[in-house]
Amino acid sequence: MKQLYINGAWLDGASSSANINPSNTNDVIGHYALADAQQTELAIAAAAAAAPGWSLSNIQQRADALDKIGSEILARREELGTLLSREEGKTKPEGIGEVVRAGNIFKFYAAECLRLRGDKLPSVRPNLDVEVTREPVGVVGIIAPWNFPIAIPSWKIAPALAYGNCVVIKPAELVPASTWALTEIISRAGLPPGVFNLVMGHGSVVGQALLNDRRVNAISFTGSVATGKKVAIAAMGRLAKVQIEMGGKNPLIVLDDADLATAVYCAVQGSYFSTGQRCTASSRLIVGKNIYPRFVAAVKEELAKLNVGDALTAGTDIGPVVDANQLEQDMNYIRIGKDEGATLAFGGERLDGPTPGFYLRPALLTDASNDMRISREEIFGPVASVIPADSYEHALALANDTEFGLSSGIVTTSLKHATHFKRHAQAGMVMVNVPTAGVDYHVPFGGTKASSYGSREQGSYAAEFFTTVKTAYCGV
Repeated sequence: MKQLYINGAWLDGASSSANINPSNTNDVIGHYALADAQQTELAIAAAAAAAPGWSLSNIQQRADALDKIGSEILARREELGTLLSREEGKTKPEGIGEVVRAGNIFKFYAAECLRLRGDKLPSVRPNLDVEVTREPVGVVGIIAPWNFPIAIPSWKIAPALAYGNCVVIKPAELVPASTWALTEIISRAGLPPGVFNLVMGHGSVVGQALLNDRRVNAISFTGSVATGKKVAIAAMGRLAKVQIEMGGKNPLIVLDDADLATAVYCAVQGSYFSTGQRCTASSRLIVGKNIYPRFVAAVKEELAKLNVGDALTAGTDIGPVVDANQLEQDMNYIRIGKDEGATLAFGGERLDGPTPGFYLRPALLTDASNDMRISREEIFGPVASVIPADSYEHALALANDTEFGLSSGIVTTSLKHATHFKRHAQAGMVMVNVPTAGVDYHVPFGGTKASSYGSREQGSYAAEFFTTVKTAYCGV
């Protein structure tokens, strides 16, 4: 059984659970310990005890540790990528790509340890110096999702450690293996006991303990809107710092002047790869009425070429849905779309594979409108709806007509429309002639409206969340 990691030691959990391969439900990847509230409290206490020393640690010590972690992740990309794909269901090339991203994230923040900046300012009063510096917030509780089981933990853990914080992380129950493997690497990086702690377990137990404990100074959460709101209320109720990344209902506009091949690539890659299980996926395809018939026909032709199968099999384009509950949710939304009047133009049926798994043929729903549930609610699967638009202005209005605002894209050959869209799209990330899903590791990630709350993740902008600003005056 894979154990918890608390205060520099591997410990048994109060119970355990099996980690199941969604490509083959007969394949048990392993059994992983589940922490109870008492063990979670032990991890928080360890982090709180280590925080004063780690906050004042030498920046070279931090940089060396993070660089060592990043180097090992990259050296083991094939092994870790295979493990990730086996437990989450994205294809092996996608799994390896995610592992590489995680390694690069740690490398980036190793360098950030040496780039933490402040200001020295003149005072408006005589004989005073003013210094503005950044200091760690203390203990950071991390609650991670299942769809990027090594990249998202990495882009939370690495900056937390780089800026001198201690960490208690709870990975998603569906995908403990990737974060456990990451923890095993971190455990050998030379961090003092208590600086980093892994507590696997149920959200109602481990997650709630992190939210309730006043020694946890900040909470970084990625997950559903419903859970995110509960996290925000609990954290703010005790005045803890909070960073929340939630859902998306991301539009991809295809204007009549778009290059058709580019439009189809952006739509198919953004909507369906990683089995559509990305918060940045293009779930609303808003298409100009003149290009609409050609676009739909071309997308259907491309979808017919995609191979749905075992994530670890060479040649698989789309892996399985992560579990039975998510598969049922996807199928239910397809039924809802048809009941609302949309046309199921392609796919949408469950598939049988050589092994028992959660396979779903990518679904394309056409003749949709922006007021349908399939166009308003996040499905989080390989399902996209196509909505006709009369003009650029109409398409932009449809794109912005959503409670979400994570990623928004446009495909056009018009510099005028591309420039206008970058300014007027109501989203934290805007894509022109590229898929809505897929971002770099060194730039900020996050959205507007109901997609995100708090400061941005990734890049140097992560310092806004993982540090607090101190202003010091000195008489001279």
